[in-house]
Amino acid sequence: MSVVQIIPRTEEPAAQALPVNPVAGRAVSTVSSEGPAGVPAAADPLPTSDPYPFDRAFHAMLARFTGGISPLALSLAWLDWSSHLAAAPQRQMEMSRNVLRDTGRLAEAAVHATSSGQKPWSVIQPQGRDRRFSGPQWETAPFNLLAQAFLLTESWWRDAATGVRGVSHANEAIVEFSMRQTLDMLAPSNFAATNPKVLEKAFQSGGENFVFGWQNWCSDLMRLLSGSKLADDGQFVVGKTVAASPGKVVYRNELIELIQYHPTTAQVRPEPILIVPAWIMKYYILDLSPQNSLVKYLTGQGFTVFAISWRNPDERDRDLAFDDYRRLGVMAALDMIGLIVPGRKTHALGYCLGGTLLSIAAAAMERDGDNRFGTVTLLAAQTDFTEAGELTLFINESQVAFLEDMMWQRGYLDTTQMAGAFQLLRSNELIWSRLSHDYLMGEGAPMNDLMAWNADATRLPYRMHSEYLRKLFLDNDLAGGRYQVGGRSVSLSDIHAPMFVVGTLADHVAPWRSVYKIHYQVDADVTFLLTSGGHNAGVVAPPDEPGHSYQVLSKAEDAPYVGADEWLKLAPRVEGSWWPEWAKWLAVRSGAPCDPPSIGLGDAADLPDAPGDYVHT
Repeated sequence: MSVVQIIPRTEEPAAQALPVNPVAGRAVSTVSSEGPAGVPAAADPLPTSDPYPFDRAFHAMLARFTGGISPLALSLAWLDWSSHLAAAPQRQMEMSRNVLRDTGRLAEAAVHATSSGQKPWSVIQPQGRDRRFSGPQWETAPFNLLAQAFLLTESWWRDAATGVRGVSHANEAIVEFSMRQTLDMLAPSNFAATNPKVLEKAFQSGGENFVFGWQNWCSDLMRLLSGSKLADDGQFVVGKTVAASPGKVVYRNELIELIQYHPTTAQVRPEPILIVPAWIMKYYILDLSPQNSLVKYLTGQGFTVFAISWRNPDERDRDLAFDDYRRLGVMAALDMIGLIVPGRKTHALGYCLGGTLLSIAAAAMERDGDNRFGTVTLLAAQTDFTEAGELTLFINESQVAFLEDMMWQRGYLDTTQMAGAFQLLRSNELIWSRLSHDYLMGEGAPMNDLMAWNADATRLPYRMHSEYLRKLFLDNDLAGGRYQVGGRSVSLSDIHAPMFVVGTLADHVAPWRSVYKIHYQVDADVTFLLTSGGHNAGVVAPPDEPGHSYQVLSKAEDAPYVGADEWLKLAPRVEGSWWPEWAKWLAVRSGAPCDPPSIGLGDAADLPDAPGDYVHT
């Protein structure tokens, strides 16, 4: 396999691109030469020595026991809340009255628990998304009273943790979140003796559910210790049952494999689509099983599709910078597409963190007069991080410094820390409900392709993740016009290509109101679509799957701004998947169908077929 260098790109819109031969085993960085072990050197070298190495090593050791959460960040938040509460005697009296009131209501319900006129949930009801106490078993005494006592406690703590004058909003959110996690762990649904469904199952099965639950626990423990994936049971195999759309890797460098998918129609639109996925998880979230594959749907609609598959980094990649993902990812892929489909603009799609990266790349390209993007589509991607949802609870100076020390020792953020943070955001559904179902009820959770993909986690390089957390989350440089590419600031207002932006209604990772801010950041026509579902399930919405709906509304470049709440009232609601809506939007902005382009440049025989090699790393 030959080693081919990428011609160094300046930040000018020069026509220089990749050399004709795309087969690159370890391509050199577009800005600087390779570092040790073939790892692309960063544009701005790191300091030769790290300050306070013993302190950092101590923090890294401590992080192993705290799951990567800074104990000082938690302590400071609780100190802020408790000290302000101690200086608020009227608020304390109000909280005491609430305790007495709730205790009296619960006692009255207990006295009449066996009365025929007493209805379950007479004191407090579970919230709409809370399924822990669903079912008729929870409507009988004493389990109904236990559940109501827990819900009253939960409600009291939620009220106590919020609204104390003088407490910063960030610390208030941390206190409320950490107390919620503690209460979720102590819910009566998590214990066999206080869960009527478990007791009923044990009585009916003669205790077999505990035997099966023990087997499930042992199986999960062995899987955890061996590092194997949920998909290892053979049901969902990468390249066979998921990530199975036929295609070819047409370019490879140290960071990406570029996949070109085979056309499935006689003619295709002349403008190709480039998919830029997040590197937090594997790329095939958009190419799951055939019935759930956006890639398959797009090729079926007559589009030529390219997708980036990121290599899973390890300790050798500790110095990979965030901008390396732009240069070796988006720009290198775009250069290669320009050789395969010359003279055509590209429809670019970025998902989650890949969408944030794509917006930065698009702004830098427009700044420099590079107009190779015909349209830009962002899926659940944030460009302003001031209201980035509950993920911001893990992002403050103390927490970022703690994470940096943890990553400094290993050279990367491990998969367990990343997956754990996302699971905590929905601990009821992703942790405790599953443990109750698998270990107490003894019922194995049915696997699906989205779960298999979610278990196929990746690592994040030390430097890249540190820059991402500091420049985007903490300092919000991109929204403030301070983010630099090539030594100069970029502004999203330089983007003029038409944009299609998708937010998901129940998104805990990229809240749709945060995604919506793109309206006043770019100087372009924006079509915003709000779909049902969450960060992943809302995006993976095949047309044949029932239960999907969306709202969509377009804003012209020179039209007045409409706020998110106003938009929600104005945008018409449509039943069904958002995929056909986007495909129609792309078709209007594409040329007449023509013959499909060649697959690659004809000299990439040494490169594998899709899904490639990097997806297995």
